[in-house]
Amino acid sequence: MIIAELAIFPTSEGASVSRYVKEVLKIIEKSGLNHETGGMSTTIESPDLASLFRVIEEADRRLVAMKVKRIHIDLRIDHRLDKEATIKTKLAALGLKK
Repeated sequence: MIIAELAIFPTSEGASVSRYVKEVLKIIEKSGLNHETGGMSTTIESPDLASLFRVIEEADRRLVAMKVKRIHIDLRIDHRLDKEATIKTKLAALGLKK
């Protein structure tokens, strides 16, 4: 399982970018991938890189279609191969969720 932390937003559209982030969240939700959104990023579970990058690519295309001038993408990936890891198991290991 791949667990990724994603933040994607325009840096050219002023101080408030929530309307753009909402459009990206619609794409993530439509993907069917398990995810949790926080105040600064969204954590996504993906079975493979291709599925994850399809979501990122679609989000980027949506922002381009919205005529933004500059897009910022932060992406961190944890691709654990020795055992099954999920958002839930990672939080449980920290004692944050069961």
